[in-house]
Amino acid sequence: MPKEETQADKLKELLSDHDEKSTKIIAITSGKGGVGKSTISANMAYMLSQMGYKVGLFDADIGLANLDIIFNVRAKKNLVDVLNGEAKIEDIIIKINDNLTLIPGDSGDEIFKFNDKKLIDQFVAEIEYFDDLDYLIIDTGAGISKTNQAFLAESDEVIVVTMPDPSAITDAYATIKVTSKYLNSVNLLLNFTKNSKEGELIYKKIKKVADTNIEKLDLNYIGNLSRDNLVTKCSQNRLLFAKEYPSSLSFFELNEIIRNLVQKLEHKLLTSKPRSFAVFVRRLMDRF
Repeated sequence: MPKEETQADKLKELLSDHDEKSTKIIAITSGKGGVGKSTISANMAYMLSQMGYKVGLFDADIGLANLDIIFNVRAKKNLVDVLNGEAKIEDIIIKINDNLTLIPGDSGDEIFKFNDKKLIDQFVAEIEYFDDLDYLIIDTGAGISKTNQAFLAESDEVIVVTMPDPSAITDAYATIKVTSKYLNSVNLLLNFTKNSKEGELIYKKIKKVADTNIEKLDLNYIGNLSRDNLVTKCSQNRLLFAKEYPSSLSFFELNEIIRNLVQKLEHKLLTSKPRSFAVFVRRLMDRF
């Protein structure tokens, strides 16, 4: 995929008016597992990196951390090892390419059990390593656990992924409703659709219920990804469809979703207060 430096250059120009670096934080979540959330997270991060942005991809799917498998790399240590003082940040990160860094999470719920101020201060100081990130994409776990709610509450944008399945749609709505306690805007992405019309139809049904039952929520339809055998093939072989099949329909659809998201976040930059990954993590810790 050719680099599209104009988008990244525009972001840097907007940021130059701020006194400090701003990392925009995107949480990708779902009401239930099996809807393709991690595949979307990985391919979105890769495509943003190819556009010239500095991207961090944080595997926060507590209990089922698997982005290292998707990228076909091996994570020997993770954030818990850093918090334990058994590793440095540079020991755990995995460079996928010049602009994309994978930050392994932990297959457990240990990350937020640390409440030692000295350890947290040391940890936050170390993660200033990531202060040059343009985007941090968080692949959260499925559902509405306390941990997931913390990630969603502290993110700039939340994308709820669902699919044309009654139970998946019901669980997605529950996630949207909980997220509305913290944010007044949530993005919905439909995966595994027959076509774009099916995605729009499901969105309208969910939005109708949300408008009736949730106050002051802007439920934004960010797009759909059609069911694609190429995506399935890539997932089975630990490949990124965005890298392997840049002429596919899925690539085109995800590219449109990313452009819509970037445009939305660029507008936010004009009024939002800049913050770094370190500030984000400290605020997360303060919730536990």
